[in-house]
Amino acid sequence: MSGMASDHNTSSQEYLPHYLQKEDPFASKLSREADIVAGFYLTVIGILSTLGNGYVIFMSSKRKKKLRPAEIMTVNLAVCDLGISVVGKPFSIISFFSHRWVFGWMGCRWYGWAGFFFGCGSLITMTAVSLDRYLKICHLSYGTWLKRHHAFICLAIIWAYATFWATVPFAGVGNYAPEPFGTSCTLDWWLAQASVAGQAFILSILFFCLLFPTVVIVFSYVKIILKVKSSTKEVAHYDSRIQNSHILEMKLTKVAMLICAGFLIAWIPYAVVSVWSAFGQPDSVPIQFSVVPTLLAKSAAMYNPIIYQVIDCKFACCQSGGLKTLQKKSSSKNSR
Repeated sequence: MSGMASDHNTSSQEYLPHYLQKEDPFASKLSREADIVAGFYLTVIGILSTLGNGYVIFMSSKRKKKLRPAEIMTVNLAVCDLGISVVGKPFSIISFFSHRWVFGWMGCRWYGWAGFFFGCGSLITMTAVSLDRYLKICHLSYGTWLKRHHAFICLAIIWAYATFWATVPFAGVGNYAPEPFGTSCTLDWWLAQASVAGQAFILSILFFCLLFPTVVIVFSYVKIILKVKSSTKEVAHYDSRIQNSHILEMKLTKVAMLICAGFLIAWIPYAVVSVWSAFGQPDSVPIQFSVVPTLLAKSAAMYNPIIYQVIDCKFACCQSGGLKTLQKKSSSKNSR
């Protein structure tokens, strides 16, 4: 830690980040009651997320040979969410209940790396899913050749991409550091306040791991919505097999849209606070305010299994309703 302090002092005499100031960087800056509430909140989130995503992975493994490319991607998303819950949340839960971060600098860097790795993997997976949906819905000539082996190639690229960006801070151009409230760790956004190199690093992270994927996701679903509005009447004239295929594709698209919306809603407040910490007035974000976006972002892993179940139930109801309608039509034809 003394080495870190000397590096920062030589690079910038004007700004000293909170974790290098005199007070203990791992001591909680919140009240003990607030830490206990946050600990219980994360415990509930962690249990629900672990059970939900574990159930999704288990059920998918039973039909792994029948999974479509988009479904393979959603399973990968469940793996990322389960990783965050199993690898990351116990560290923060124990620290909140202990009223301080108890795992030292090594544990802080590990926790920050794991959170960034699985979070980046989740966002890039959703980007790949949105592109798959875009091609399947808007460009059928390209979408028809997207097969299972393409999905596995895409998974390899996703994990390599997340590994690269999560590990780059260890190469000397960045770092992981404790949050201002002391009981959690994250990417060292405060490097942008210390040097031009720190600003370049943070801007690269923001572009490649947040801004660019988000733009691709929004573009894909806007184009899908416009396409669906213009083609709904056309699909009604096709035979039942094409209609059923279209219904299944739209079900997968709805799942993907809701997953992306839930992820972005959970993470955007945290991203805004992080960007302000990096490029705004130094230490201007109140400590009590900074903990709320952090806790909201940690809840993102819980939403996806709920979305899967809600869409599956609606889809099953629609399918059963459509089956009854077809049965009534066939019986009326037979009676005629």
